[in-house]
Amino acid sequence: MSYPKSVRIVEVGPRDGLQNETAALSVATRVELVDRLVAAGLGYIEVGSFVSPKWVPQMAGSDQVFERLVRSNETTYAALTPNMQGLQRATACGVREVAVFAAASESFSQKNINCSIAQSLQRFAPVVAQAQASGIQVRGYLSCVLGCPYDGVVSADAVLSVTEQLLAMGCYEVSLGDTIGVGTAASTEALLAHLVHSIPVDRLAVHFHDTYGQALANILVALQMGIAVIDSSVAGLGGCPYAKGASGNVATEDLVYMLDGAGIEHGVDLHRLIVVGHWVCQQLNRANGSRTGLALERAQG
Repeated sequence: MSYPKSVRIVEVGPRDGLQNETAALSVATRVELVDRLVAAGLGYIEVGSFVSPKWVPQMAGSDQVFERLVRSNETTYAALTPNMQGLQRATACGVREVAVFAAASESFSQKNINCSIAQSLQRFAPVVAQAQASGIQVRGYLSCVLGCPYDGVVSADAVLSVTEQLLAMGCYEVSLGDTIGVGTAASTEALLAHLVHSIPVDRLAVHFHDTYGQALANILVALQMGIAVIDSSVAGLGGCPYAKGASGNVATEDLVYMLDGAGIEHGVDLHRLIVVGHWVCQQLNRANGSRTGLALERAQG
């Protein structure tokens, strides 16, 4: 079985993870979380989101988080910027990479950002154009690629269409999100096989939630198909406020353990990462969602 020699892990805990946690962390604690993740070897960290605090109160103060970071040249510090105002705020903070997000499901698009898929893409076009004009790279997120809480099954053609539009708009890659975690190895393989006929694998990433315990199996399939960019969240933080019952992202610790077992390079120190996972869970007063973190803690205890 062939795997990529190395994988780029996109750590989404400080944004996608925290924004779906009940508790809100202070700016200082969020800065410390990012610093700890960098120290554990993570080279790409989604730090915050420039959205209205009215809608996502956990991301209030993202400007201050970016301003307080002592940034490493070897690390990408990214932000979610759903509109031009968000991009302007990010640019003012010196952010060099941003992300926009669309959905493969019409109902989810309406529930999540109050507009159709086509309208969302029209909104993002000037944001992407302005970012590129400013020398800022843009990553695309696509939600509900393997199922929608409102529409059920999502067609592979719909996923392909929106992915191609995001790439044509100027996104350098699109992260395919199984937002409610319903994907299986078989459905993941079928979707990716459909996409890679038209899209190079190096323009695709995957973002799995572990609602049904299938995230690592799905990631393994993606790796076997040549995808080498994986989104994950320390301690399995997060979920989705628009998808009832959806658990958090796959835990970065569990992903790293699996990659270690396959001999795939990733640059992360697992034991240091586990310490970060336990620490952030203490800050949030929540259980650790990483099975690897819990297992190694028991083994050492």
